[in-house]
Amino acid sequence: MIHWQDLHHSELDVPTLYALLKLRCDVFVVEQNCVYADIDGDDLVGENRHLLGWRDGELVAYARILKNEVEWEPVAIGRVIVSPAARGEKLGYQLMEQALAVCRKYWPQQAIYLGAQAHLQSFYGSFGFKPVTDVYDEDGIPHIGMAKE
Repeated sequence: MIHWQDLHHSELDVPTLYALLKLRCDVFVVEQNCVYADIDGDDLVGENRHLLGWRDGELVAYARILKNEVEWEPVAIGRVIVSPAARGEKLGYQLMEQALAVCRKYWPQQAIYLGAQAHLQSFYGSFGFKPVTDVYDEDGIPHIGMAKE
């Protein structure tokens, strides 16, 4: 069973921050062989939130939710990740359901945006996201901008 935490960045303690940064590094940098600046200055500012899924004390799912300072701009879901140890369990669906619930709770009137890896377009489409950009290269990986009203 997954224990979900929805935390404002000010609620992150050091071990939790370390766990989420480690998971992001392990998958996005090492596994996907993509050298990029994951620590981008957005983790600990504004109204930004972190959604964490824990199982037996291990972080197995994570998403970052960024609230733009401009009121009419969409909320952005990013860094959506499921640990290799938990793949194949449909945990990505639970993670996205939780992320959308967080967005509705805090910003019910805001549109939602995400920059999806292009091969996951149908996955995000199952949650009502529609493409709003052409496919573009981000750090050597094809992505597509998608939005949900």
